[in-house]
Formats: sequence, C-alpha cells, structure tokens
Amino acid sequence: MRFEYALPDNSRSDYVLCDRYGRSLAVIEAKKSSINAADAQDQAKAYAEQLNVPYIFLANGEEILFWEYRNQAHPHPVKTFFSQTDLERRAASLSQRRDPLTIPIDTDIAGGNGRDYQIHCINALCENIQQGRRKSLVEMATGTGKTRTAGALLKRLFDAGVITRALFLVDRITLANQTGEAFADYLRDYPSYVLRKGRFQDEKIITITTLQSMIQIYRDYSSGYFDLIITDECHRSIYGKWSGILNHFDGIKIGLTATPCVSHAEFGDDEDQAAVRDTLRFFELDKPTFRYGMKEAIEDGFLVPYQIYQAQTVKTASDGEFEVKRTEIDWTNLNDTDCAELEAAFDGQDKILVDPKSLERKYTIPERNRAMVREFRQVMEQGYADQHGNQRKPLLGKTIVFAVTKRHAETLARLFDEHFADHKPSPETRYADYVVSGLGAEQDTSDSGTRIKRFKKEAFPQILVSVNMLDTGFDYPDVKNLVFARYTESAILYRQIRGRGARKAKNKPVFTMFDFIGVTELHGDAEDYADGTALVIREPKTKKPYQPRKLLTLDVDDHIDPTTRQWVTLDADGNMQFTEPAQAQQNQIHSKFEAWRLSHDDELNAEQRQWLNIIGEQIKANADTLESFELDYFDIDFFPALKNRGGKWKAVEAFGSEARLVAMLEEMNRAVFLA
Repeated sequence: MRFEYALPDNSRSDYVLCDRYGRSLAVIEAKKSSINAADAQDQAKAYAEQLNVPYIFLANGEEILFWEYRNQAHPHPVKTFFSQTDLERRAASLSQRRDPLTIPIDTDIAGGNGRDYQIHCINALCENIQQGRRKSLVEMATGTGKTRTAGALLKRLFDAGVITRALFLVDRITLANQTGEAFADYLRDYPSYVLRKGRFQDEKIITITTLQSMIQIYRDYSSGYFDLIITDECHRSIYGKWSGILNHFDGIKIGLTATPCVSHAEFGDDEDQAAVRDTLRFFELDKPTFRYGMKEAIEDGFLVPYQIYQAQTVKTASDGEFEVKRTEIDWTNLNDTDCAELEAAFDGQDKILVDPKSLERKYTIPERNRAMVREFRQVMEQGYADQHGNQRKPLLGKTIVFAVTKRHAETLARLFDEHFADHKPSPETRYADYVVSGLGAEQDTSDSGTRIKRFKKEAFPQILVSVNMLDTGFDYPDVKNLVFARYTESAILYRQIRGRGARKAKNKPVFTMFDFIGVTELHGDAEDYADGTALVIREPKTKKPYQPRKLLTLDVDDHIDPTTRQWVTLDADGNMQFTEPAQAQQNQIHSKFEAWRLSHDDELNAEQRQWLNIIGEQIKANADTLESFELDYFDIDFFPALKNRGGKWKAVEAFGSEARLVAMLEEMNRAVFLA
C-alpha cells in the first residue's frame, strides 16, 4: 500500500493498494467522519482513472464504500477493505469477464430432459446480475432440482469470469455433505469442499458449509473473499439476526427455497410471517426473482401428485381440551414416580383437562400411539373408500414418520417394528428406526448419518421416524408415504415436510400423506400453490440447554374416531379436494330432516313442500353452526333463499297461520336437532 501517492496531474491519492509486485489495484479516498464518504466519489474516480485501476474504496472512519466504477453506477457499503489476495484475484478475472448470457448452459447439469424452467431460472438470475442487481431470490418446489440449477449457474458464472470464488450455505451438515457429493459429480473441474470446522481452503473455489461453521471464522476474512453467496433452505435467522454473516462478504446474494409464501397475506403462525418479512426485506424484494411451484411441477410431470388419508384418535380430534377422569386411569399400572406426578396434576380434583397439542410434550397416551400404528397398517393393507366410494390404497414402500420428541420417536419405531414383524426377514432386523436432531447432545442420535444411509441404501428399515432430521432438504425419491404424528402450526415447515414425498421415482405414480393429528386441515391443504408466491427460509427456534423432561403417562383408552377417516384427493386442476369435517354431521342432520318431512308429506301442499325443501337445504348447509331453526330466520340475510322468497309473511301465508308454522318448526327442531 502506498500513502499520499503522487498522480500524473500532481494531485495525491490518500492511499493506493497494490498487488504483490507493486502494481496499483485500487485507490482509497479517506475523509473525516464528519464528511459523507460518498461525497468523495468524483475525486476518487479521477484518481482511479489516472492510475488505470479498476477499484475504489471510500472511507470516513464510520463506513467503507466499494466501487467497481467501470461496471457499477454507484458505490456500495462493504464491511472491510479487501485483502491483497482478494483484490488480485478479482482484478485478474476482469480481463476474462463476459456477459454470462452468452455462455452456454451445461444441460448435462440442468435444463435437460425438458426441464426448461431450470434454464429460464438461470437466465433470469444472469439478467439480474448483468443489470447490476446484487440480490435474487428463487422459489422452486422440492424435487425440481434447485441444487442442479445452482450448479449450472455456478459453472456459467465461473466460465464468464463474473465470479472466482463462491459460498454455498445450508442449515445442516448432512445437507452440506449431500451438496458436496452432488457438486463433486457434476462440477468436477470446479474444486469444492465441505467445511466442517477450521479455516477456509483457499485452493478450492466453492465452499459448502453451515451457518454454525461460518459464525466462528467469517470475521477473519476480508469482505472480498467470496464473490457469490448462495443460501439453500438456510434457516431464516440468516436473514434476520444473523444476516451480518452474509452482509460481511461483498458477493452477489442468491437465496434458494422450496417454500412459497406471500408477503401481504395472513399466513401461518407469527414465526412464519416473521420469516417472510425478514427474507423479503433482506433480498429487497416483494416477490421472488423466479418461481416454479409445486402445482406447475406436478402438471409438467416433474413431481408426483399426492393423496391424503385423514384419521384422528378420539382424544386428538377433540374440540379444544379433552377431559381425563381420575377413574379412567389404571393407577396399579403406574410406578410411584408417575403416580406422584399425576396426583400433582390432578391437584385433588376428579379430572384434568389436556390440550391435544401437549401430547408427547407433557402427556403421553400409549394407546393413542398404538391406534395410529394399527390404523397405518390396516390402511396400507386394505385401503379405504374415499368420499366417492372409490377404493384407495397407498403404495407399499419407504415411509417417513414425523414425531415430536426422542421418546416419541423411540416409541413409534418400536410399535411399527412390532406391528410389521411378519414382514421382517429376521427378528433382529429393524423394520422401523428413528433419527433425532436439535434436542441437545443427550437426545440427538449420534449415528443419524449411518441410519439415514441405511434407510436409503438398504431394504430395511422400511420406516424411519424423524425428529427435526428429515423435515427439510432430505433428498430420497423412493419415499412413498409420509406420516404426520406431530403437530405444527408453521405453514412453512408443513410444506417443507410435504415436499419430502414429491420426487419422482420408478413405480411411484403418487405418494400418500397420513394425517393423524389434523395438520393438513389446519393448513388448508387445498392450498392454491399455483400462483407460487414468494419464499422464505425456515429458522429453527433458539435452542435451549437440554433438560430431561418427564412425560405424564395417561393410561386411558384412545382409538381412531371413525368419523375422522377420509381420503383427500386432487381435482382436475391439481387442487386438493377435501371432505368437509362437518359432512358427516350434515348428512346426519339432513337425514333426520328428510325423515321428519316425509312423515308429514301427505298433509302438505306443493307450496308448503317447496318452503320445507328450502329450509332443509339451509339446515344442511349450516349443520355445523345451527342448533335450531327459528321463525325469525325467514327474514335475515344469512338465509337469502328464504328472505328472497317473501320472508316470514309469505311463509305464514303458505302454512295458514303463524301459530301453525311455529308449531311445525318446533316439532321439526325436536326431530332434527334434539333426537
């Protein structure tokens, strides 16, 4: 570096940064903190042009601005000055830089086999870069090739000289390993590595790592170290409180996600909405740069459609809290510790109220878990008739079960193993296994990688129960069934989980989701994902130190509620079609009404029958909210079919008197609502 460097016009540059051979690379114009650094850009540009250097730094002790003035209209903030090595590397690439849109896309990596959307995505990102936009966001449904698309984009940008070093950031080391294997396969000439700990490998041009690994070392490197940063399904704190890690590096930022969200609608829980806000704010967008949603992918034949089987136990399906009486519990079957815990919960009362959301967190009902496992096997073997009477049957094959805690996962794995014991080649073979992550060192399964590899590569286990391990980023096309045994209010997490089954595989025309806790209904999986709005990346909750937690065992009866059993199917447009939860109640109420009406059919005239037919349709349509049908309902806006027919006075006229009409309605209410 040279200080007060004399220029040809006899002016002096504050500082000049040079390469190892003394050749000038950048000028630094330093100002007092009271002066805006950007005010010196004209002065600095004059110095840079005289020295024929490509880069300018403007600084005032408070901020540093970097300006590649020949290719950028304005300087932009950076966290540090660039190291000599980083400046040399960037400067060397300038003479080789070309418009990336002129570089052919390697269709052996992406865009082949009719996947034109991948080419469109890469072109959209390159156009953004050429136009000077430094941030882009991509939404692509799970299974449509985000990693391949990113790989082809990287190759194009390297070949065009736009970038010389890239960071690929994921949220778990297992996903880093998965990406590393993929890049080693189709980016052989572009050295990459997975950073687990320690220092960056300067000889490699693609670093693949996690946020946790980056936190420890990123401040040790200059802002010029990476030219491109891609975040792939990285948990959303990277766009909130940890966004400083991304902002530290002066590189083009590209986010990848499979999760569609909207920035303006009420969506998901509070954390989901915070994720949308943080991500879109970070990328300075109101919608993704490119999107390719699940519905499009299904329609184009790149993902498989899905069906949903819904069935809840009586306790799970309860409206609000359910009651457990002291007399229901077999106290003789409990140990002293459990008895003491339960006595404290009852606190001298005859009953306790349990929130279904607390199951497997505070309380466990062993019979509930057994009921879910029994139902799964029964439906797998016998199928079930949907609301149209069509017999539906899931595909036998690899299955992921999503559980709540390690104890829950252990329990379910054991129960599945016992119920499918006749399918095992030997007693010691595990038909079902489990993997756990993020619950603390005492709870996480230390050999999760081995168990996952066995699930993917070997015939057994057929079922893998997961806690926080396979929710996102898990790539295994042969998964044919997903089982929801955990509750989540996060629409982002729900959609991520759903994506685990969407990839195409041989002999896999459809995948099935078993919903035993009502989560598909909660998230209205009649989701209109066709308009494919923006994306956001999920942030796990802040980890707390693991503390052993005692579950209160409620040894009470629980079983599948027959009224909750139903298939959910797709219509011709790819939208999910559901049997309304109140359909059984509607049918029951309507049957009672018809039975009552027919009992009076001989004494009714045509006009009276028409009135009763309209009343019957209104009762059926509102069976989940009505407790009776009153005389005043003829004149309210809620029942326009009655009001438009003339209302109460016309109905009274039809039945001869108000007293007769009231008497008939009272008789009907007793027969329909009270019987």
